[in-house]
Amino acid sequence: MTSPMDDEKFDGMYISMAQQLGGIDPLLDSFFGFLRRKTDFLSGASSSSVPQETVIKAFQKNSDKFNEEAKEKAAKEKKRKAEEEKRMARVAAEKAKQPKSGEDDSRIEDITDAPASAPAPAPAAAAAADADAKAAGDAYEGSGAAGEEDEGKGAVPGKGAEANGGVTDKYRWQQTLGDLMVFVPVPKGTKAKMLNVVIEKKKLLVQIKGGADAAMDVDGELHGTVKLEDCFWSVEDEGDGRLVTITLTKTNQMEWWNRVLVGDPEINTQKVEPENSKLSDLDGETRQTVEKMMFDQRQKAAGLPTADEMGKQDMLKKFMESHPEMDFSKAKMC
Repeated sequence: MTSPMDDEKFDGMYISMAQQLGGIDPLLDSFFGFLRRKTDFLSGASSSSVPQETVIKAFQKNSDKFNEEAKEKAAKEKKRKAEEEKRMARVAAEKAKQPKSGEDDSRIEDITDAPASAPAPAPAAAAAADADAKAAGDAYEGSGAAGEEDEGKGAVPGKGAEANGGVTDKYRWQQTLGDLMVFVPVPKGTKAKMLNVVIEKKKLLVQIKGGADAAMDVDGELHGTVKLEDCFWSVEDEGDGRLVTITLTKTNQMEWWNRVLVGDPEINTQKVEPENSKLSDLDGETRQTVEKMMFDQRQKAAGLPTADEMGKQDMLKKFMESHPEMDFSKAKMC
């Protein structure tokens, strides 16, 4: 099976050829001309139908792959919208719980419309940040702030809104095994056209155009690479401010990130807790791999052998039982 890396190996060459030839039809004509002149694709076929069947097979393979990728992308978008709806419902519920000041609407509007010297997280975002900061056990207070139990292992992942993620002074974030979401608070009235959001394979930039509030810029090298075609962002209301939501799709779909940007506080990925409902969405082989990885992480954290090490121990035990005449007193596991 061709890996995604192999699939994209000659993209640069094909793009250059397509640009020079002027489209897909001339590109295909040139390619089949090459097969006709320089290979035995046509002359070496056992029958006249073989070349055509080969072409149809290659087309069908890529057509199926295209449909599969489109289906996956649609599923991710549906999942993102569902998560956004849950988040908005949570924000609305938190806002409804806030005590009423008893003042009239015009007075409240005057306060919320007052200019601010620097953007501040919305009340709902601040409440979530406070809760997660407590859950992290002061992990973001400094390099040596982790408790004795987690010393040298980094910060503990947050819960709730920042599930398997964390909170910094500029943004909060959460992740699943395949995707990562970054939430950046911006001032009330900020519109998409006022923002400069740049997502590159290994870089993220979020800032308000014109250099306003530069202290709140999110700018740095990403912890890992992302799939640009599956990344997107939006801006919407949250509480009394606005929130930029960035969705990043990891290139490595089997890796937990311990931070978003290089240099930011790290979380302890050994304490990441994937949701069971998410695991049930995976295919059998991927789910087994993820469950094994989770098991190995728990075993290592407890100072116990991993699944592979336990397998080797069982094999050695059975071999020893089958050969009682042999001396295994000096045997070592490798």
